Amino acid sequence: MTEPDALVAQSFDARSLVGLRKALTECGTTLGLDELPLARFVLAVNEVATNAVRYGGGRGRLRLWLWRDGAYLWCEVVDQGAGIPRGRLRPDHRPKPGHIGGWGLWLVHHICSTVRIETGRDGTRVELAYPL
Repeated sequence: MTEPDALVAQSFDARSLVGLRKALTECGTTLGLDELPLARFVLAVNEVATNAVRYGGGRGRLRLWLWRDGAYLWCEVVDQGAGIPRGRLRPDHRPKPGHIGGWGLWLVHHICSTVRIETGRDGTRVELAYPL
């Protein structure tokens, strides 16, 4: 099976996160996502992209595409950081109340229908599926 063409494909860093969110919002709007589902999707992707900037070497690469007959919007974020601690990869890992930080992946697991994470010393690859 061939990989579909990306709807959005771009590298990003801290300075370009706002532009990345704008591109995601425009794409989601074009695909017919209503206001709340669109906000949830952009929030999930932003959390992963922000983690890539903060912990993954200061930059990352994002690709967004439709898959499975257009039923899901898939997003892949790749960075070249040192990896994510294993304990934070579990969908049920929830930071303690009042803890600042550490909520991003927890939110992503609750927003997206599928979250796949491959992580190691050479970087992290996160795939998210969001139903349309």
